[in-house]
Amino acid sequence: MDLKTVGTVFVALFLAELGDKTQLAVLSFTAGGRGVWSVFLGASLALVASTAFAIVVGRGLLEIIPAEYLRLGSAALFIVVGVLLAVESIGALRSG
Repeated sequence: MDLKTVGTVFVALFLAELGDKTQLAVLSFTAGGRGVWSVFLGASLALVASTAFAIVVGRGLLEIIPAEYLRLGSAALFIVVGVLLAVESIGALRSG
């Protein structure tokens, strides 16, 4: 196991999840009087399941698409999502 990779992935995902919809949903469930440990377990299992799905899909894609193209595609997708979010935010500022 590569501890440097573990640390890099942990920091990247931890920072990406701060203020994320998932975190807000967990906050909402907890504030709604749901059991803290039940919410923690449900949220943790959901994150593990979605991560496992991403790993299986990523590994499968790696079998048919070279890693360089996957990285380029991922970068392009992040840019597209960022631009769409920026356009949406600008539209909300103008209308609101």
